[in-house]
Amino acid sequence: MSKRIGVVLLSFLLIFSGLLLGTTEAKPEWAGKQHQQERTQLDKNNNGKVKNVIYMIPDGFNADYATNYRWYKGDDAVWDEHLKGMFKTYSANSRVTDSAAAGTAMATGVKTNNGVVGLDKDGNKVETILEASKKEGKSTGLVATSTITHATPAVFAAHVESRNNQAVIAKQYIANDVDVLLGGGKDYFTLESDGGKQKDDHLIEQAKDKGYTFIETRQELKAINNKDKKVLGLFANDALAPELHRDLTEEPSLAEMTTAAIDVLSQNKDGFFLMVEGSQIDWAGHAHDAAWAMSDVEAFEKAVEVAIEYAKRDGKTLVVIGGDHETGGMTVGANGVYDVEPEILKEVTATGNFMAQELNQQRSNIREVIEKYTPFTLSDEEVQVIKDSKNPANEINDILSDKVLIGWTSGAHTGVDIPVYAYGPQSERFVGLLENTDLPIIMAEVMKIELNN
Repeated sequence: MSKRIGVVLLSFLLIFSGLLLGTTEAKPEWAGKQHQQERTQLDKNNNGKVKNVIYMIPDGFNADYATNYRWYKGDDAVWDEHLKGMFKTYSANSRVTDSAAAGTAMATGVKTNNGVVGLDKDGNKVETILEASKKEGKSTGLVATSTITHATPAVFAAHVESRNNQAVIAKQYIANDVDVLLGGGKDYFTLESDGGKQKDDHLIEQAKDKGYTFIETRQELKAINNKDKKVLGLFANDALAPELHRDLTEEPSLAEMTTAAIDVLSQNKDGFFLMVEGSQIDWAGHAHDAAWAMSDVEAFEKAVEVAIEYAKRDGKTLVVIGGDHETGGMTVGANGVYDVEPEILKEVTATGNFMAQELNQQRSNIREVIEKYTPFTLSDEEVQVIKDSKNPANEINDILSDKVLIGWTSGAHTGVDIPVYAYGPQSERFVGLLENTDLPIIMAEVMKIELNN
């Protein structure tokens, strides 16, 4: 009996000593406080009420873009600390998706075929997270730097067999009463007789009759106030200018459009759903234009900062950030060199397309144009490659990418998994390896609305 008591006492002393040692070595006072603060924030994020969702889509963006951008910026991006998981991007009929199929999955929770907007693979209409939010009395909005009728915004409020039917998509927007529409694409809302794409319907006039405030410039956007409940902002006939050239226009930045959209939508006491797309990151990837890509990622980050700052003040807003797919097969490092130098791209002040348009008919001014808009001097061999090319813009972009050691593997999309970032109540729901279809389903669940698909 006494022997058993001795063993128990010895075991107790060993355990107690271990706990003391563990406490002394592993849990200094400051660490305990920090852990408690993190735990409190995690609990708040897990359990908080979600009234609003801001869904931010950097089209074409993945971890390689994120890494290159971090070096370009010289610091972490605003989304880095909010990384939650990854998601798969394949479509119903391809392992490599296009934006229409990817967007439909991200808007409805249903996979579809490439090129299809808001329909399943059998052609049946599927409800979007925007439409489900509208049904519950929430205000809704779409913001993009492409035409507002382009594939990614379209999937949230339209249902067509082909993403190319932008005139039809525009009609559906107005018919479905999306409260805020901000982007390019005025041509798709105006009559053919006025130089537009609509055969019979002047959609801008129809929108005005339905109570929309119509605006066309950055200054008009800044003048929006709480009297404006519905806004149609079309700032260019086609897409907006790339971020590198936006200051040459009267077009607003993505951050300014995001601010205005939140200002209008947040007047609804029942909440809102807003989708914001950084459209031209994708286009830069298709073109292999690393400077355009990084500058448009920077513009997107400023819009994310707007959304997160609002979410911090509001306390009931969930911000979710995820690209729809990767574009171009961007790499961090190239040409067998163990380095990458995207920060040099800050000194590039024009897209490859813009520089190619500056070349004279004989292309005898190639070196001068490149030196005007970039910090680089071309070799004779590089000049000759551009001079002989059928597509000088592509050659310019590839040469400049080589100089900063950013590689490209495709002129199209790739099928890699995409990081998802989230901030606000219920943000921990996005942890792990997800399907792209999981995102809108989770959003519906945390907003306590029905997504009937």
